[in-house]
Amino acid sequence: MTTLEDTPVGPVPGRLAAFLHPRVGGLPRHFWVLWAGTLLNRLGTMVEPFLGLYLTTARGLSLAQAGVVLAVLGAGSLGGQMAGGALADRLGRRATLTLATVGTGTAMLALGYAQGFAAIVAAALLLGVLLDMYRPAAQAMVADVISPADRPRAFGLLFWAVNLGWAVAMVLGGALAQEGFLWLFWIDALTCAGFGILVWRAVPETRSRDARAGDSGGFGRVLRDRVMVCYVLITLVYTFVLMQGMTTMPLAMKEDGLGPRAYGLAIGANGVLIIIVQPLVNAWLTRRDHSLVLAAGFALVGIGYGLTSLASTVAAYTATILVWTLGEIAAAAVLQAVVADLAPAGLRGRYGGLYGMAWSGGFLLAPLGGTQLLGSGGAITLWLTCAGLAFTAAAAQLALAPAIRRRRAAVLDTSFSSK
Repeated sequence: MTTLEDTPVGPVPGRLAAFLHPRVGGLPRHFWVLWAGTLLNRLGTMVEPFLGLYLTTARGLSLAQAGVVLAVLGAGSLGGQMAGGALADRLGRRATLTLATVGTGTAMLALGYAQGFAAIVAAALLLGVLLDMYRPAAQAMVADVISPADRPRAFGLLFWAVNLGWAVAMVLGGALAQEGFLWLFWIDALTCAGFGILVWRAVPETRSRDARAGDSGGFGRVLRDRVMVCYVLITLVYTFVLMQGMTTMPLAMKEDGLGPRAYGLAIGANGVLIIIVQPLVNAWLTRRDHSLVLAAGFALVGIGYGLTSLASTVAAYTATILVWTLGEIAAAAVLQAVVADLAPAGLRGRYGGLYGMAWSGGFLLAPLGGTQLLGSGGAITLWLTCAGLAFTAAAAQLALAPAIRRRRAAVLDTSFSSK
C-alpha cells in the first residue's frame, strides 16, 4: 500500500514549541495544503450570505421567488453531498475535489450573470449540486492521511480555518456588495477554483489500493450501518437547532425592535469566540471520549437557545450566542472524527456524503421549521423547542456512545497493529 510521508518541520525552541506542538505539530504537509485551500475557499464565501439580498434588489425577484431559489440551492446541496461521496470513492478524492470546486466557480458565475427567473433557478440548482460536492472528498482525504488518534485535532483545525475565513468574508463581502454584487460572484468563483487547483497541484491521490478494493456495496452498505444512520439523524437534529441562529434569529430579534445592525453585532460574537477559543481547547477536547464531548456540546447549545427565550436586548442576545457557541466549539472538535472512525477505508467518501446530508438537510429545514414555530407560538416556543431538541440529541448521543466506543477502539487497534 502506498503511503504518504512528509518531512517534519523542525521544532521551534522554547515555550512557543510547547504550546504549538500538541495543537498543530505532527501533521503532514498534505494536510496543511488542504487547510490552506479551505481557508482560501472560505475567504471568498461571499455570495451565499448576501444571495437573498442580491435576488430581491439586483434581480428584482419577489420574496417568494427568492425563497424558491434558495430552496432549490439547498435541495441541490443534498444531492451534491451524495454524488460527491460516491465520486470520492470511485473517481478519487483529488479529482472529485478539483472537479467540484472548479465547477462551483463556473456555476457561481453562471448564477451571477443569469437573468430571468427560470435561468436563475437553473443556475441555482447547478450551483447547489456542486457547492458542497467537495466536502466528502476533503473529509475522506483527511482520514486517509491522518492517523485515527490525530484526526479530531485535524478536523478541529479545519473548523477553525472555516470560521476565520468566514469572519473575514462577511466584512469584505458587505463592503464589496455596495460597489456591485458581481464582485462577490467573481471573488467566490476564483477562490473556489483556486482551492481545487491548489489541491490538484500539491496533493497526490490519497485513496489507497486497499481502499479501492474495498469500494463495494455503495450507499446501501452505508445505510445498513445502524450506528452511522443513528449518528446522522442525531447530527440532523443538532444542525436544525444550530442553524436557527443563522436563519430565524434575526426575525425573532426584529420582533423585539432590533434590526439587522443589532443582529450583525450579536452574531459576530459567534465567529470571534470560535477564532479565539477553539485553538486553545481543541487539543484538550479531542483527548476526551467523543460521545461525552458531543453530548456536552449539544447540551450547551440547548442551554444557549433556551436562554434566548429570555433575551430582548442586543447584550442579552449576544450573551446567549456566546453560550451556544461554546457548545458548537465542543461538538465541532469531534463530529467529523466520529464519521472517520465509523467509515471503512473504501467507503469514506460515501460515509462523508451521508454525514454531509445531515448538514444540508438541517440548513434546508431550519428556516422552514423555525419560521413555523416563530409564527405559531412566538419566540418563546421557538427557543424552548430548540432547547428540547438539543437535549434530545445529547441524550441520544449518550445512548449511542457504547457502540461508537467499540468502533473507535477497533480502529485504534488496527492502526496500532499496522505500525
